Amino acid sequence: MGDMTNSDFYSKNQRNESSHGGEFGCTLEELRSLMELRSTEAVVKIKETYGDTEAICRRLKTSPIEGLPGTAPDLEKRKQIFGQNFIPPKKPKTFLQLVWEALQDVTLIILEIAAIISLGLSFYHPPGESQEGCATAQAGSEDEGEAEAGWIEGAAILLSVICVVLVTAFNDWSKEKQFRGLQSRIEQEQKFTVIRAGQVVQIPVAEIVVGDIAQIKYGDLLPADGLFIQGNDLKIDESSLTGESDQVRKSVDKDPMLLSGTHVMEGSGRMVVTAVGVNSQTGIIFTLLGAGGEEEEKKDKKGKMQDGTVDTSQSKAKQQDGAAAMEMQPLKSAEGGDADDKKKANMHKKEKSVLQGKLTKLAVQIGKAGLVMSAITVIILVLYFTVDTFVVNKKPWLPECTPVYVQYFVKFFIIGVTVLVVAVPEGLPLAVTISLAYSVKKMMKDNNLVRHLDACETMGNATAICSDKTGTLTTNRMTVVQAYIGDVHYKEIPDPSSINAKTMELLVNAIAINSAYTTKILPPEKEGALPRQVGNKTECGLLGFVLDLKQDYDAVRSQMPEEKLYKVYTFNSVRKSMSTVIKLPDESFRMYSKGASEIVLKKCCKILNGSGEPRVFRPRDRDEMVKKVIEPMACDGLRTICVAYRDFPSSPEPDWDNENDILNDLTCICVVGIEDPVRPEVPEAIRKCQRAGITVRMVTGDNINTARAIAIKCGIIHPGEDFLCLEGKEFNQRIRNEKGEIEQERIDKIWPKLRVLARSSPTDKHTLVKGIIDSTHTEQRQVVAVTGDGTNDGPALKKADVGFAMGIAGTDVAKEASDIILTDDNFSSIVKAVMWGRNVYDSISKFLQFQLTVNVVAVIVAFTGACITQDSPLKAVQMLWVNLIMDTFASLALATEPPTETLLLRKPYGRNKPLISRTMMKNILGHAVYQLTLIFTLLFVGEKMFEIDSGRNAPLHSPPSEHYTIIFNTFVMMQLFNEINARKIHGERNVFDGIFRNPIFCTIVLGTFAIQIVIVQFGGKPFSCSPLQLDQWMWCIFIGLGELVWGQVIATIPTSRLKFLKEAGRLTQKEEIPEEELNEDVEEIDHAERELRRGQILWFRGLNRIQTQIEVVNTFKSGASFQGALRRQSSVTSQSQDVANLSSPSHVSLSNALSSPTSLPPAAAGHPRREGVP
Repeated sequence: MGDMTNSDFYSKNQRNESSHGGEFGCTLEELRSLMELRSTEAVVKIKETYGDTEAICRRLKTSPIEGLPGTAPDLEKRKQIFGQNFIPPKKPKTFLQLVWEALQDVTLIILEIAAIISLGLSFYHPPGESQEGCATAQAGSEDEGEAEAGWIEGAAILLSVICVVLVTAFNDWSKEKQFRGLQSRIEQEQKFTVIRAGQVVQIPVAEIVVGDIAQIKYGDLLPADGLFIQGNDLKIDESSLTGESDQVRKSVDKDPMLLSGTHVMEGSGRMVVTAVGVNSQTGIIFTLLGAGGEEEEKKDKKGKMQDGTVDTSQSKAKQQDGAAAMEMQPLKSAEGGDADDKKKANMHKKEKSVLQGKLTKLAVQIGKAGLVMSAITVIILVLYFTVDTFVVNKKPWLPECTPVYVQYFVKFFIIGVTVLVVAVPEGLPLAVTISLAYSVKKMMKDNNLVRHLDACETMGNATAICSDKTGTLTTNRMTVVQAYIGDVHYKEIPDPSSINAKTMELLVNAIAINSAYTTKILPPEKEGALPRQVGNKTECGLLGFVLDLKQDYDAVRSQMPEEKLYKVYTFNSVRKSMSTVIKLPDESFRMYSKGASEIVLKKCCKILNGSGEPRVFRPRDRDEMVKKVIEPMACDGLRTICVAYRDFPSSPEPDWDNENDILNDLTCICVVGIEDPVRPEVPEAIRKCQRAGITVRMVTGDNINTARAIAIKCGIIHPGEDFLCLEGKEFNQRIRNEKGEIEQERIDKIWPKLRVLARSSPTDKHTLVKGIIDSTHTEQRQVVAVTGDGTNDGPALKKADVGFAMGIAGTDVAKEASDIILTDDNFSSIVKAVMWGRNVYDSISKFLQFQLTVNVVAVIVAFTGACITQDSPLKAVQMLWVNLIMDTFASLALATEPPTETLLLRKPYGRNKPLISRTMMKNILGHAVYQLTLIFTLLFVGEKMFEIDSGRNAPLHSPPSEHYTIIFNTFVMMQLFNEINARKIHGERNVFDGIFRNPIFCTIVLGTFAIQIVIVQFGGKPFSCSPLQLDQWMWCIFIGLGELVWGQVIATIPTSRLKFLKEAGRLTQKEEIPEEELNEDVEEIDHAERELRRGQILWFRGLNRIQTQIEVVNTFKSGASFQGALRRQSSVTSQSQDVANLSSPSHVSLSNALSSPTSLPPAAAGHPRREGVP
């Protein structure tokens, strides 16, 4: 199937090409088939067909050194012939599709059916018209106008259903749009280095064309397919394409094939791009999968294969070129067609996000309660009516009366459904979505680019942050401030004249040649600014040192261009040093080395003295140097780097692959101390974290003295405290048993006090993060955030609950593994993320507090009203309007509260802290009591108070009464004022605090008020309202204002006294980690797929009723369109669990549904205590 598609797709391009007269020496087809070959086959093919890679460059009209000329017409032509470098995304759902999805909601379907039956019956008049004798409740024959107006209620219900559907669809649609925006923003951030017209430039990945010469280095994610032209020690991780985890060594003569979506793990080099976008290896797989996906859907629907569909999808893909289409990203997902899903598809994060788990549980509880209530309501109404009519009054069932009875039953049914509609909090998923989407949008301004929605909320619960030092806590502007050259320790940059000329020449060569040629120091952009450092910052510091010594490194580099370097040992986390071998004019070899001083000095056996001559350097000299030079430098917080060299004879040529022999017997040239100053805003940010109950730990590759010095400057450790600073080696000895296996209980002894981990390897970082997360040492499971920038940080970033990658210094691999990208690489942005995360959590709680008060009141009113007066005081249409305010508007108003600094004064909520605390429960029940008292007073004695006709026991189609209108109006007024109360959930007194900082809130409250006036005064029959007098309005508003006063009364009652209140919506330890996930590395996609299918069937069976609640889960699961396949495993497990919960018998009383066992000490639920504030 795929071949058919692709060949179709390409034949089109072929036609294109012939019209261009094939200006290039190779066609798209040839290059594509070349890229499908591997290693030796490819080398043979290149030799036979083209000669060598140089020849391919010539045919593509590009120069391996100069690159493309970069002129616009040339680039355009290349794009036309060879395609552009992106993969068109899957089409977003149209608005109509979203409307259709919103209509699938079970409660809405029930309402629609009820409304249609009601409509049908209102138009049906049985012959004889002698209905007077049919039913008791139909006292007072209706006048003609009323009989005509019977259809209005049905129509009004339909109308309000339409409103709800449109609002839901619109929300989904804007959410989708925001994600696409976010997506394209992430992509525009991705740049790649290419050479054009001899200049090294960074261009967006989508701009890369066939024939470009791209520079690749350690940590890159290859954006297109290409052939390796020149470079050193290049090793590639091709597991994303081949599944082989071993790194593949690339070389021009053995394996020059570089494929898009693979990671550079070591080395550097240049490649010529041969295939981009849909023609690259990743792109081909995507197009197959994309087409395959559509095909599957079609097949499922029609039961037969439709070949045409794929074809059209492909041509659509072509037409979409203009759209902001997906750029290359590595193939990471099992169903790639969804270009968004692949972002993080198969990296299982353990567990559902905390909030998601709690909400799902709570929603299911409420849904069950609502279902039970509505069922009871309908049963009571029907029983009461039948008993009253046929038993008490002994009426016979007359055939001509059937329609009338049916009409009654439909009315009862509608009342029952109304109770259900109000009981089910449809607004929950909406509130969650709005709150998260709003936060994500605002976090962009705070330099947090959120890649996975729920990371934002998890961050609010973080209890530990493991941060890198370089670039995150420090400015990442390295400068050499001390040096030890020729037996002298200079405390500042030495005068060039004081250094021996021989030593100086060696030093300048060693630094200029033995560093990546992409590292440069450029003049400042603005007058008076610091020079710009491009490339590796440590190397920039060394090059800066050369410039400070009034020497020029560019001259050295132009004499010894990169192509002439004989052999390069690139820096990696094992070597911790970098060496470059050059051939001297006399055919002998010289190797320059640089690296961490304690590592390189161990390999030195000579050192240059003051006159530039090497003298013997014995181990005891080394120990003395460490004491006198290196430790003092490190205690000033400097990083020490040693620069050395070694000469080799021309024959016999050394065995370059035997590293141990080569990197030995060095001669030390100098040791420099490099300073990386702490960012000015970091100490304050760390103090905020500590006050907010978050422990900051520093994990760095530097030596322990430097690390400790910086940790003290940052405020991570305070002198005189009880804490640990360990080196990676000692850390490993302490956590491993005799067999060398890691033991959790040993980690538990260390991590609570550990503050600095120095000289750590990437695995140490991963071990630490995993150890803290898996620890059962504290009663709350720790939620860990990690920052990282290097490729080697990938595992730790994936393992952490929230991974922060650096936007500027971070490699693509790190960004790929992260949840949030810090666009300014600044630690204080993490504090902002914590603030936003806590704010999301609080917004949801505020909304819940408001929503549940309404639910409790509305359900009880509808229920008791129906049972006592055979008619709900709040009509279906009014309920839907109330539902709309409660759900949609309130979620908008309460979910968009901006965060305040006070959020950082409390400790993080744990995983098993309930969603609805005791204080909130007190508020919910307290306000419910007030509202119910007033509504029932109005219902039963209201007509006497206002001297109006009673609305109770009105006949079926009677006109709306003032009495019931007052009840409806008072109800809405109370909700409006209670919405202001709901802004505070920790029992604060001032509910107006900062209300004007949230314009959305004010607009919504005033807007709702205005609409309410319109509904009451002009709503008439559809809304069952009759216009009210001014004094009646005043009373309604006055009773509403009472809510605010009552709120103060409730706040006075100490929560600690109310032991009987239960919390709801908590996660118990047991549910937190579904069994499947205890098995650490279950990476089997197909198994998960199968589970998902099975889960889905169970899902639909068990969950049809409470589909709405599940929206909550979906908000997270599919809502983040680019996060779709993520956490597949966990959602499956949780689904099967929910099904198990649901299929249990439904005898749940309301009190039960809102409660669950609690183990929180009373104090913990009260005011957030400010513990440990300095």
